Amino acid sequence: MAKKILEVKNLKMYYFTSRGPVKAVDDVTFDLEKGEVLGLAGESGCGKSSIGFTLMGMPQPPGRIVGGSIKIDGREIVGLPEDVLRKEIRWQKISMIFQGAMNALNPVYTVGYQMIEPLIYHKGMEREEALDRAMKYLEMVGLDPEVVYRYPHELSGGMKQRVVIAMALLLEPDIVIADEPTTALDVVVQAQIINLMKRLKKKLGLSMIFITHDLSILAEISDRVAIMYAGKIVEIGPSEKIYYEPAHPYTQKLLAAIPRLHEDVEKLEFIPGSPPNLINPPSGCRFHPRCPYVMDRCKQEEPKLIEVDKDHYAACWLL
Repeated sequence: MAKKILEVKNLKMYYFTSRGPVKAVDDVTFDLEKGEVLGLAGESGCGKSSIGFTLMGMPQPPGRIVGGSIKIDGREIVGLPEDVLRKEIRWQKISMIFQGAMNALNPVYTVGYQMIEPLIYHKGMEREEALDRAMKYLEMVGLDPEVVYRYPHELSGGMKQRVVIAMALLLEPDIVIADEPTTALDVVVQAQIINLMKRLKKKLGLSMIFITHDLSILAEISDRVAIMYAGKIVEIGPSEKIYYEPAHPYTQKLLAAIPRLHEDVEKLEFIPGSPPNLINPPSGCRFHPRCPYVMDRCKQEEPKLIEVDKDHYAACWLL
């Protein structure tokens, strides 16, 4: 049996606003095995990035973890002091490739300065040793080592994305969260980044959570896929099961909305309506106002994830 490197149970993270708490991550449970890639997909605003920041122990203000458990390699991190998280967990055990490399890099410092800072802080390296290691990792992601002497504005979008990936790998963490790493890149560079991530996973044995709203990208890289809707995971299972035998109506609609290259599709599907307000989400199943198969029970009782096939779970009263 594969080792579970990450275990998340009943995780809740709300943004506390003047109008009430926004239930961005609401009772989410999943795990991640050593060397596995878990894809996390769903519409914008469903809580994907919020999960990423929460797993890092750094929910964005005014966010706060209000319940649940996050165990990394068997160690509970919910409730750990900030200085312990900074010194022992972030970037050492779990790191993140932030969405939008253009905003993740400081424009007034060279790439090298930004890369060696965590090596000096966490590893106690001398500047020259840290710079050598930064060059090695830039080379690993397909960049010229001399990029360490350049400023972010001197790099293309794809080069910046590779720098951010190298920074996430510098301290050799067990888990890497990739938050939409191909957003705002053209399709050629997207393919290069995806192939790079696949090579790094194989070479370094990375465990990865790959966050995106693009299901076609997840088909390339994920071992398992979790579908999120309105702060909850509504379906999770092996990639093949999710793509060929989707069980939840929301997953079915998402997949039906993807154009196909090798088959004729007379009309692409769409999901009527819009995602719900997470300050006051719908009662029962949160998808029921948009679901074509809605029943009275859907409006009153919230469905739990049940096993519909081996390792394949979905939360729907139809099942």
